Amino acid sequence: MSYSTFGKYFRVTTWGESHGRAIGAVIDGVKPNLPLSEEDIQKDLDRRKPGLSAFVSPRKEEDKVEILSGVFEGKTTGTPISLIIYNKDVDSSKYEKIKQLIRPGHAMFTYMKKYGIYDYRGGGRASARETAMRVAAGAIAKKILAEKGIKIVAYVREVGGIVAKKIDYAEIQKNPVNCPDKDAAKKIEKAILKVRGEGDSLGGIVEVVAENVPGGIGDPVFDKLDATIAMALMSIPAVKGVEIGAGFQAGRMKGSESNDVFAKRGNKIITVTNNAGGILGGISNGMPILARVAVKPTSSIAREQETVDIEGRKQKIKVEGRHDPCIAIRAVPVVEAMMALTIIDALMKQEMVRGA
Repeated sequence: MSYSTFGKYFRVTTWGESHGRAIGAVIDGVKPNLPLSEEDIQKDLDRRKPGLSAFVSPRKEEDKVEILSGVFEGKTTGTPISLIIYNKDVDSSKYEKIKQLIRPGHAMFTYMKKYGIYDYRGGGRASARETAMRVAAGAIAKKILAEKGIKIVAYVREVGGIVAKKIDYAEIQKNPVNCPDKDAAKKIEKAILKVRGEGDSLGGIVEVVAENVPGGIGDPVFDKLDATIAMALMSIPAVKGVEIGAGFQAGRMKGSESNDVFAKRGNKIITVTNNAGGILGGISNGMPILARVAVKPTSSIAREQETVDIEGRKQKIKVEGRHDPCIAIRAVPVVEAMMALTIIDALMKQEMVRGA
């Protein structure tokens, strides 16, 4: 089993490979009578697709989604929604000559250990192409959450040591690197172009905020909301670390610095700071939920590296083909999607607990 399903109440199963005929998803648990069109989903897919600029993979995929089931006369029926995207710009030729070589930083070796077989074309199932279907499912989740006033925004916070000092949501989609600080964005663009010219890649940090999430969702002990968020975000290809709220900085604080003081604003109890990232004891407290993910540099690089072949013989490898010089840029809508899928699943569970 490959365990390709996420969620307990809002369930998403993805399928497909990077260079296969298509990728797709089946989404179960969507309420009936939700107005839904392919255009609703396409908006987010267009933010993730390759070929948009010199800062992402040049692979030309329209990523046009088709709804195969679960929608009738423009509304959801309450039955499983099936989505498909056909792969159009597939070129596996660059992988033929290195199919016997173990790619550094890549999942090829571990897939071979687990399954005894591996689709070497592109990244196969391990490719970030799979995340297009997470984005598609997340678009549906975000539409439902928006009805409840919940907004989820992600952005590139840091690349190559260049940190966004200002957080202006209006700037995120005004530049090709999804950065909320236009000055930092320009520096990041230069850094990515430089490293791309060297045949290398850069990692980055993506930050995500979920606003207006009600208090009381999530569970204590093993199904803590922050634990399920961390699991969801860590499941994204290339993510190697997750922080909630102050994250690792909390380990450098005193209790008097870390504790978020409670206060009353109007008719609402809030915290003056948000070091907890909107979650206490595994349950949301009504403050914005804040998380950060560390995205490693793209493993497939044109720079020559040492490796071995599948027989263990020493070899040299240069991974040609079409790859992102900084995968963190296109990870932004994926991070939003996984946060949305986690929150909607927790909300649905809470509604069952409360009998709403």
